[in-house]
Amino acid sequence: MPRRVSMPGADELFRPTAPSARSRRPAPDPSVEPTQAEQERTESAAPAAPRDSGRIKHDEKMTVYVTSEELLAIEQARLQLRSSVRRNVDRGRLVRAAIALALEDLETRGDDSDLARRLGSA
Repeated sequence: MPRRVSMPGADELFRPTAPSARSRRPAPDPSVEPTQAEQERTESAAPAAPRDSGRIKHDEKMTVYVTSEELLAIEQARLQLRSSVRRNVDRGRLVRAAIALALEDLETRGDDSDLARRLGSA
């Protein structure tokens, strides 16, 4: 008789990940006035545009299918960054940086952005 292995269910496989220790900060005490440096840091951080995420743990996953030509172009860009700029980045980091640039352009230029024009002509 063959042995059956017990597998976890979908709820266990696709459960949300726990927040990192860095994000678990105690709530600020409302009776304490924030310092000048904290106020400046909060004000300068608020309107910041999205940046590429770099090497951090990500909470969400997205699968994107590309043509072989697009994949080759990504690999060539990765190798160019490695040879000319001396930056060794993986495909995911390269794609996240490109997405951040496209979203920033869309936010600042709106309908005139490269992303809107490219999607409008499709």
